[in-house]
Parts: sequence; C-alpha cells; structure tokens
Amino acid sequence: MKVLLLGASGRIGRRITTELLDRGHAVTGVSRSGDVDGIDDPDFETVAGDATDAGDVAELAAGHDAVASALGPSEDEDVAALVEMAEAVVEGVREAGVDRLVWTGGAGILEVAPGVQLVDTEDFPDEWEPVARAAIEAYDVISAAEDIEWTYLAPPAFIEPGERTGEYRTAEGELVADDEGESRISMEDFAVAFADVLEDGTAVHTQLGVGY
Repeated sequence: MKVLLLGASGRIGRRITTELLDRGHAVTGVSRSGDVDGIDDPDFETVAGDATDAGDVAELAAGHDAVASALGPSEDEDVAALVEMAEAVVEGVREAGVDRLVWTGGAGILEVAPGVQLVDTEDFPDEWEPVARAAIEAYDVISAAEDIEWTYLAPPAFIEPGERTGEYRTAEGELVADDEGESRISMEDFAVAFADVLEDGTAVHTQLGVGY
C-alpha cells in the first residue's frame, strides 16, 4: 500500500511511519519543513506540505492508496488550525480521488459514560480543553464526509513513548480503560492499532477509542 502520512515529523507520526514501513508499505511523510528525522528507509520519502491548503493536500495525495493523519497544532499555533486542517484534508482527499482516510484524533471526544465525553468530566485538565474542543470540531468535519471511507482513531487519556507489545483494545466511541480505571497506551502500540485499522479497511465511518 502507498500511504501519504500527514504530520509525519511528530512523535506519533514517526512511530506510525516506522510501523507501516516495517509492514512493507511505502510511505510519503509530509511535514511543514519537509524533514522527518530518524527514519532511513528506501520506501520512505519526505515532502514539504501545508495541511491547511486543500490544493496542496490534493497534489500530495494523488497516486496514493490512503491518506493517514497524525496532525496536530504546533505549540505556537492556534488550536483552531486543527479544524482548518480537517477541512483541507477532506477536500484534498476528495480532489485526489483517494477513498481511504485514517485520522488520529483526541481522547476528549470519547465517552466515559452514556452521553458524557471525557472533556466534560471534572478531572479533565483545563489546559487541554481548547485543543480537545478543536479536535471534536475536526471530527465533526470528518464525520460529515460520507463519500470518504474515514476512521477516527482516538488515543486513551494518557499516551506516551514506551514499548511496542502489539497488544491493545478498541471500543467504538468509548474511552478504553483497564480494570483499575487506568486509560493509557504507548505511542508504539497506538501505531500498531493505527496500522491495523488502515490495513484491514475496518471501522469505516467509525470513531474508535484505543487503549490497553
């Protein structure tokens, strides 16, 4: 499979890239600068691109089998850029004629009880709320694209670098937590789940929570 990966230079993006390459896929990694450090593979190409520009996305996506996103606003960028990215990516994917889109979302959208999203709970950190709300708005843009085979893959409450075990669980629209109530996953295992969903072509038009 030939995959265009947006946000390839980020911590999650680099791990998704590595996982896809290890499985024999060809990856075109997109970043603002065109640089992605730490990956050296003949099936990996880096390009510069603007994920808020639908025309740029369309040009880059042409000829690929799928578009994958590990996009997120940079530290000095308004979180509203995430919604702009969703709008541009959806339009760009359409223009390029690519059917498949897998998007890395945020945990805030996931339900912890019927009708209760994580972002609306008392313990949700105030400093994370703006980007969580923006991620939910981005989901609204993506989920309205009924002509695209999209999947929105959201991490658990805590995701950090760690070990690749190959183990994870998913739940449709729900936060995944273990028996002790911990909701976590390594970035490496999130990349495994992402690659599995992309390869399988499953969970189309579905919001999935991932965790241990």
